[in-house]
Amino acid sequence: MRDKSTEIGALKSAVNLALNDDWHAAHHIAQDSDHLLAHWIHAVLHKIEGDEWNSRYWYRRTDRQYEDYADPRAELQAILQQLDAQS
Repeated sequence: MRDKSTEIGALKSAVNLALNDDWHAAHHIAQDSDHLLAHWIHAVLHKIEGDEWNSRYWYRRTDRQYEDYADPRAELQAILQQLDAQS
């Protein structure tokens, strides 16, 4: 298990990778974490991929909804703000 600062740093990296179109690297980080925000990242990544069923599965593990954001990039920025607030 990672300590909190390491976990938050890894999740920030996942978001930045996703914002730079490196879906696979971001997905690898998100799927390796049980943090609530990792589940949200995971949901957005599957939304970007076009896998709505899998995306909705991951949203159910968060306090968010698939329909909350129309723009995945704006959603990733919101996740980054949440991560910054926790660091």
